Amino acid sequence: MVTHPTPLHLKPPQSDLKVLPLSASELNTAKAAYSVRRVPRASIETLLTGDLRPHSGDLVLAEIVRLGQHRRIELGSGRRAWLHPGDRVILCYGNRYAPDQFEGYVPEDLGPCHMVAAGGIAALQRSKHSTVKDATAIRPLGLLGDADGRPLNLASWGLPPRNFGRRPLTLAVVGTSMNAGKTTAATQLIRGLGSAGLKVGAAKLTGTGAGGDVWQMQDNGADPVLDFTDAGFASTFGLPPQLLEKIAATLTGHLAEADVDVIVLEIADGLLQQETATILASDWFRQSVYGVFFAASDALGVESGVRRLRDLGLPLLAISGALTASPLAVTEARQIVDCPILTREELLTSSLLDCLTKSERNEDNNEDNQIAAAR
Repeated sequence: MVTHPTPLHLKPPQSDLKVLPLSASELNTAKAAYSVRRVPRASIETLLTGDLRPHSGDLVLAEIVRLGQHRRIELGSGRRAWLHPGDRVILCYGNRYAPDQFEGYVPEDLGPCHMVAAGGIAALQRSKHSTVKDATAIRPLGLLGDADGRPLNLASWGLPPRNFGRRPLTLAVVGTSMNAGKTTAATQLIRGLGSAGLKVGAAKLTGTGAGGDVWQMQDNGADPVLDFTDAGFASTFGLPPQLLEKIAATLTGHLAEADVDVIVLEIADGLLQQETATILASDWFRQSVYGVFFAASDALGVESGVRRLRDLGLPLLAISGALTASPLAVTEARQIVDCPILTREELLTSSLLDCLTKSERNEDNNEDNQIAAAR
């Protein structure tokens, strides 16, 4: 479990603390990342420097020192803007867990650190995958504050909790690991359900602040689409179970309030990642999610993943993911599991609806099924 500092930004001694005014021109020339998109520019009025300890979600004005793995920054609009040494950027501090890229943590001071995600996360790189470059180096210039010199944090603009009565059909996409094909499976699932005449909302419950998956879900027909940054969190790595469940309940509550027929949830990383495992084992997940789609890269991953999901007592509806690009891998998987395996194309066709309407959970529970009605 990642430990979190006390909610005090100031560390003794505080004698060198400075609160400096920020002009509109200074802000307008800085490139603001996706992660901070919910914070109105008008709320940013001061720059805080000195002996400060940043916290996850705090906004920071930084200068690019040396380009590394991320040579572009994802803006709130979704455009990926090129970076150059000397550019100023608005990021937020956060932890990162990405087996194929970086492990990073919020530093204890405003010293040099890194941009560990294109969506605009500032952290100290602790480790990286051997195939990627070092993270882009940054020099924090100070925390961004309000008119009274109080640090601004994403949490102040998080969506409020929502309790919904009618629970739309809720499906979750999980996987063996990062890059197992979860987002592809989720977006194809969204398109397939939309083609059946259903209104689909979607959310990414865990991960590190970046908009790529959100934009893909939107482009494939989900409306609305939310992620954990909408709940006020830069990253979910290291969050305790109660906050993970709060994020999940808040996002699904807002999607239900939008009167969608189906909710599609994507959970980042793999089944063994700490926060993923926590959500899957939670009472909230068991009570809220109708069924699970599992994305895997190979047959061995299918075998172990299916076993783990069933040990948790979760209703597995189908398998998809990167392995479906290989007919041989699909053949191997079908020899060891009795669960339907759907390719990207089959997620767009009646095979998807057959999978949902014939699921064991539907047959056992006799509950109303929006999928069957749509057919």
